[in-house]
Amino acid sequence: MKKITALGLFSGGLDSMLACRVIASQDIRVVALKFITPFFDDHLREKEEQYRKTVKDKYGIDVRIVDLSEGYIELLKNPQHGYGKHFNPCIDCKIFMLCRARKMMAEYNASFLFTGEVLGQRPMSQRRDTLRVIERDSGCEDILLRPLCAKRLPETLPEREGVVDREKLYGFTGRGRGPQIELAASFGITDYPNPAGGCILTDPNLGTRIEKLYRGELSLVSHDFRVSDIRLLLVGRQFSLPYGAWMVLGRNEEENDRIAQLAEEDDWLIEMTDRPGPTGLLRRTAQNTTDKLEELEIIRLAAGLITRYARKIDGKSLPGDVKIDKGTETLTVRGEPLDDELFQGWMM
Repeated sequence: MKKITALGLFSGGLDSMLACRVIASQDIRVVALKFITPFFDDHLREKEEQYRKTVKDKYGIDVRIVDLSEGYIELLKNPQHGYGKHFNPCIDCKIFMLCRARKMMAEYNASFLFTGEVLGQRPMSQRRDTLRVIERDSGCEDILLRPLCAKRLPETLPEREGVVDREKLYGFTGRGRGPQIELAASFGITDYPNPAGGCILTDPNLGTRIEKLYRGELSLVSHDFRVSDIRLLLVGRQFSLPYGAWMVLGRNEEENDRIAQLAEEDDWLIEMTDRPGPTGLLRRTAQNTTDKLEELEIIRLAAGLITRYARKIDGKSLPGDVKIDKGTETLTVRGEPLDDELFQGWMM
């Protein structure tokens, strides 16, 4: 008899680990889907094989990374169920993930989906009525199982058909983690991450930055920005200069390297030539500035910011030579450090 397969949403937290192990303990093949976007777990794009091996070796779970970035930046423009406390569309996020997982069922010949949700654990997305909305709007009614709280919810199709033994599922509820810790110990799981919000959209500072991009407060209009713009928005010091120019400055060597890596063909890279200083980037300035005088003013202000944050001499910010690489040409200008009062209002 061919083994049943189930797809599970895998956050990497304890609940999702337990959900995978509970389903696998019923002799069901489990494939865990680790969804990533620029807002959560984006670093895993570059080390998928290492991550898969670590999760398999430590927890016995077969995990696959699925990048949701392209569709997710569209979702954020107008989530049907609104935002949470900050810029986080938690309900629509879960619906979006389940929609993708449902579409992937044929690829893995999966019979049902499951998550590690616990009834009442989160005030916004894990209420009984919200769980029902998530099932309905994702098109996963009757095929979505929540093994950690299943006994407090109606039976699903895999339970009724005997694919899953309901008696071997659980009825956890609320925010306490005692039952989960006890269950983890029974599986030999003792090393797991502490509960924490890993989504940047819930961060009051970074979430506000992203909201400004979506609200049109930078030079990029909403139909024009890309996934790479979100990644750039999360690095270094951010400035919205006059004329709508968007500039980023590195705060240390690591950020300088990251900014240089994120530079695209139509960006301008800016650096000091006569002393150490931050790497700066102006995003798509030539595309968004048609007036030559405006362009010269943006260059002056950008050079002034670079020299302001460059290494001080005898405790003072001094003028310096600044190289601007436009891709098609490179020019050097003399930067005069800007007064802090001038650019405070530009900072994001």
